[in-house]
Amino acid sequence: MLDALSPQRRRVVLAGVAVVALLLAVLVGGLVVRAGRPVAAVPQDVLGPVLLVPGYGGDGSSLQPLAAAVRAAGRNAVVVPEVGDGTGDLDAQAAALARVAEQARDEAGAPSVDVVGYSAGGVVARLWVRDHGGDAVARRVLTLGSPHHGTTQAALGASLAGGCPTACEQLVPGSALLRRLNARDETPAGPGWVTLRSTADQVVTPVDSAALDGALDVVVQDLCPAARTPHGGLPTDPVTLALLGSALGAGDPAAPADVRC
Repeated sequence: MLDALSPQRRRVVLAGVAVVALLLAVLVGGLVVRAGRPVAAVPQDVLGPVLLVPGYGGDGSSLQPLAAAVRAAGRNAVVVPEVGDGTGDLDAQAAALARVAEQARDEAGAPSVDVVGYSAGGVVARLWVRDHGGDAVARRVLTLGSPHHGTTQAALGASLAGGCPTACEQLVPGSALLRRLNARDETPAGPGWVTLRSTADQVVTPVDSAALDGALDVVVQDLCPAARTPHGGLPTDPVTLALLGSALGAGDPAAPADVRC
């Protein structure tokens, strides 16, 4: 087609093509750089609100002792309202957490929030960080007895006639949601990650499901060997209450040094 053009016209066309190609290269290069740029870490020495995310079917009342402890330490605590009856799609719950986090941060004028997720609430927190922008908002994420790799109790519920609610199905070991959530880095860049579990937990089984690669992993019995803390007792356990300060403080996350067992 270019052969039919005069030499001058051909040079104009080729010059235009070169310019377009250069602009495309710059645009694509810029997109790659932006896509590959690591998330800027939020300030670790500025303490914002603490969001408390309830577990499966929870109404938030079980987290009131935690909220009271956070407030006693001089920080703002927000118990995240459940979505529906708390047994629906965990990803939808993560989207709701994103809205609460932005509102809490705006109202406090803070650069970030800390999140404590109890039981399935910890999985919700991870989905928020991974898929809903939480990596640029969360300073710390602390999960309490969370079935990050599923629980056999959910598998039992799903095997019954009629199955179980959506969140229960999603917490079956090897579910599509958990495979996607755990397929890459279990503790993606952005917040500092801390997990807490009890060897006496009979809801999240096996209890190792509550640990995450790359997180500070705290086991109740490592600090209080005689403790028989069940799953429902985690929000009020002395190790949990002590961990609020050592994990969510201005310093690097650490296991509590002084626990009154």
